[in-house]
Amino acid sequence: MTAGITAIIDTPPEQIREEVRRFAAQGVAPAWAPRLAERRVREEVAFGLRQYYDVAIAPYHDYSRACLDSERAVLGQAMLHGGPDGLLANLGPHMRWVPPILHVNYPVEDRDLLLGGRGLLLVPSYFCWGAPVCLGDPTLPQVLVYSPHRETLDSPGLSSSTAPLGVLLGRTRALMLRATAGGASTGELARAACVSAAAASQHTAALRNAGLITSYRDGPRVLHSITPLGAALLQGPNQAV
Repeated sequence: MTAGITAIIDTPPEQIREEVRRFAAQGVAPAWAPRLAERRVREEVAFGLRQYYDVAIAPYHDYSRACLDSERAVLGQAMLHGGPDGLLANLGPHMRWVPPILHVNYPVEDRDLLLGGRGLLLVPSYFCWGAPVCLGDPTLPQVLVYSPHRETLDSPGLSSSTAPLGVLLGRTRALMLRATAGGASTGELARAACVSAAAASQHTAALRNAGLITSYRDGPRVLHSITPLGAALLQGPNQAV
């Protein structure tokens, strides 16, 4: 939050003027937008954003972070087993990977975006609920902001596919087992299940004793990964062999 606010305040005025001109050409810039080139106005905007964050976003920080942790686990697993092609093929319903082109359901007219040797930074955003959005400035490093997998955003509870598992293991352990699919630390599992680190350690011990996960220490952290038995249980009777 602090870094983002600082970036807004410190944005060079000439960059703001150029971006306002670009939006004005599309008819989507409000009349007061040119005043954002004034540092005092940006500081006022920053103050408003801080207040909004405290009231509307901070109370849901842990849950939104758990959703993003889950997305990272999903894509990490896809990258592990399928490489870059596997990762790009698992970016959700708004994107379709047909090598070497990533087709995106963009919110405006059809356009081609050539990276020209630039990398592509994928940014899952809890607040991006529609089509993905990318930067319009070709001189900046390219970023693609997109919605995480929809099943991670349904509700703080279990998805319909995991609910039967919750009956068997209990809601918290079912959530934690699911979160270990791409590997996770005890802290990440605690956030995913909205429990304390001490409680997460007790649940991971139960899952480990049942043969559903394995755990190992990496410096100060304990990392957990799912076992074949745990993965088969997570898949359910319709998919398990």
